[in-house]
Amino acid sequence: RPDLAAALRELRAQYEDLAARNLQAAEDWYRARCARLHERAARSQEAVRASRREAGECRRQLQARLAEMESLRGAHQSLERQLQELEERHNAEAASLQDTIGQLEDDLRNTKNEMARHLREYQDLLNVKMALDIEIAAYRKLLEGEETLFNMGSTSLSEPNPLSNPTYSFQPRAFSSST
Repeated sequence: RPDLAAALRELRAQYEDLAARNLQAAEDWYRARCARLHERAARSQEAVRASRREAGECRRQLQARLAEMESLRGAHQSLERQLQELEERHNAEAASLQDTIGQLEDDLRNTKNEMARHLREYQDLLNVKMALDIEIAAYRKLLEGEETLFNMGSTSLSEPNPLSNPTYSFQPRAFSSST
């Protein structure tokens, strides 16, 4: 029996030693595993934080881009409205200028017609003046001829005067104007 009890104690001591070693190995393995997991978790948490920061930055950039896009869209619409207003205004001005051009062309035609009428009247008056100048020149010649006869007749009253009764048959004619 004593040998058996000592053998059991020895076995028990070996088992306790083995159990303690196994327990120590399991604890070391558990601690190493936990340390690696903690390290991974810390890295993952840092990666999550970095991803959250990046996502937040992306959200801010997206919101800024959306706000900028809305601003640009508003500016674009404003510019489109201004362009349309300018086109409408220019079209109205062009139509007004076309009307003015039409009126000026009508005025020019009327002025040309009036100038042509004045030119015809002037030509008629010029023709009448020329006819009157010719008639005046003819009357002057007649008067000079009678004066000459009168002067000759007073010096020699006894001589027969072949031009004592001169007949002048000048008839003014009406001139037609040609423009």
